[in-house]
Amino acid sequence: MLTNEVDRSIAMDPIPAWLAKMLPIEWLGQTAASLRWITSVFAYRISFIGDYLQLSAAPAWLIANIAVALLRRRQLR
Repeated sequence: MLTNEVDRSIAMDPIPAWLAKMLPIEWLGQTAASLRWITSVFAYRISFIGDYLQLSAAPAWLIANIAVALLRRRQLR
């Protein structure tokens, strides 16, 4: 049972404000796309040199997105 206002605000707010400011919808979409790209390379198997290039590009994109999130978090402090 919720007993005070703090508990109610936490229960009603599905996304914390700091997280919403740090991770806009564009960031979430790009991160999801890069993870799916990595998964697709393994799903279709690595057969050619281009597959290795894709496998290196997708994690680079993911690392760039993580770096942006960390920089935004530092700026919000």
